[in-house]
Amino acid sequence: MADPVRFPASTEAPRQDSDDWGLPGWIYHDEDFFRAEVQAVFRPSWQIVCHQNDIPNPGDFHTLDFLGENIVVVRGDDGLIRAFHNVCRHRASRVVDGPTGNCGLRMTCPYHAWSYDLRGRLAGVPLKRDFIDFDTERFGLAPVEAEVCLGFVFIRLEPGLPSVRDMLGEAYLAEMAHYRMEELQPLGRVTLRPRDVNWKNVSDNYSDSLHITVAHPGLTRLFGASYGLEAGDWVDKMWGVLREAPSDNWSERRYQAMLPDVDHLPAERRRLWTYFKLWPNIAFDIYPDQVDFMQFIPVSPTRTMLREIAYVLPDDRREMKAARYLNWRINRRVNIEDKDLIERVQAGMGSSSFTAGPLSRGEVALRSFARRMRGLIPQSRLDRAPPKGWA
Repeated sequence: MADPVRFPASTEAPRQDSDDWGLPGWIYHDEDFFRAEVQAVFRPSWQIVCHQNDIPNPGDFHTLDFLGENIVVVRGDDGLIRAFHNVCRHRASRVVDGPTGNCGLRMTCPYHAWSYDLRGRLAGVPLKRDFIDFDTERFGLAPVEAEVCLGFVFIRLEPGLPSVRDMLGEAYLAEMAHYRMEELQPLGRVTLRPRDVNWKNVSDNYSDSLHITVAHPGLTRLFGASYGLEAGDWVDKMWGVLREAPSDNWSERRYQAMLPDVDHLPAERRRLWTYFKLWPNIAFDIYPDQVDFMQFIPVSPTRTMLREIAYVLPDDRREMKAARYLNWRINRRVNIEDKDLIERVQAGMGSSSFTAGPLSRGEVALRSFARRMRGLIPQSRLDRAPPKGWA
C-alpha cells in the first residue's frame, strides 16, 4: 500500500511586521494578549458615555461599565459635565444605580449614606465625629478625565492618546459639523447586544469594504459601486451615495422614496451615508435622517458587548419618521448579516491552520489597524502565541 500523500500546512511563514499581512489568529482568543490590550489599547482610549443632551439638567447622570470600572458622568449645579469613578470612598459601594437617572443635588451612597455634591466633593458623612483625624476634602469621588466633542461625552481611564478633537482632525470635524451634532437628541435608549467574538473581529468587519458586495446585498442595492473607504491616523471613513434606481426590496425602496431633504445639509450630503470609526472601538454612522454611535466593548478574549443608540434632530414630518423607521429595518438586516460573518471568522481564528492572511492594497483600513496593533503590542507580529504568562 502506498504511503499517504501529506500536504504542508503552509509553504512560507508570513512576515508579521509587513503591511501586506493581517493579524495572526491567536491574538483573537488569547488570554494573555487580552490582558496586554487592556493596558496598551483600552485604558488610554476614549470611550463615549452619552451625549450632552442626555443629561441636560443638574443631577442628570449616565453610567458606563468598562473594563471592570463603573464610571458616572453627571451634570453639575454649575452646568458643567464631570466624570467620576462610581465608587464610594468609604467602603467602595456603588454610589448611583442604573444606566441613567437624576440624583438631585447629591449623590448618596445607599450603604452608609455618605453623600457627594454634583462636583464630586464629599458633602455629608453620618456620625462624622466618630472618624479620627478625618479630612473630608481628601475623600471626594475619584475623578475621571472627560472631554465633550461634537456634543458627545468621552472619558478615558488613563492619559496617552491625543484629544478626541485632535484624533478626528479638522477635515472630519468639518464634515460632521454639517449634521449639527451638538443639537442631537436621543431616539430611544442605549441598547446592549452581546457577541461571542473578540472585539477586533467587530472592528475588522466594520472597516472591511471588500465584503459589502459579497455579504450585504441590501447595501449593494442601495449604494451600487459608490461605496468608498479611506484610513487616517486615528479614524477610518467609509461612505456610500444612495442610488436613484429603486431597490427591489420593499424597505430599501421605501427609504429611497421617503427620505426627505434636510435643508441644513449641503446638496451632496442629502443622499449620503457616512461612517467614521474612531480608534479603537467607536463608530459613528451618519445618515441624513439620524446619527448612530456604536461601541464594541471588550468583555473577554472571546466576548464583546455592542453598545449603541440613535440620535436625531427634532423633525415632525411624516416622511422623516418613516425614513427613520425604514433606516432601522435596513440596518437590522445588516447587523444580522454581520453577526453571522464575525462568528464565522471567530471560529476560524481558533483553527491551528490559521496564522495570518494576506491583505490587498485596497484594504487600507485593515492595514492601518494591523500596523497600530503591531506597534503597541509587539507580540502581535508572532504567528503563534508565546508561552503562557508573557503578559
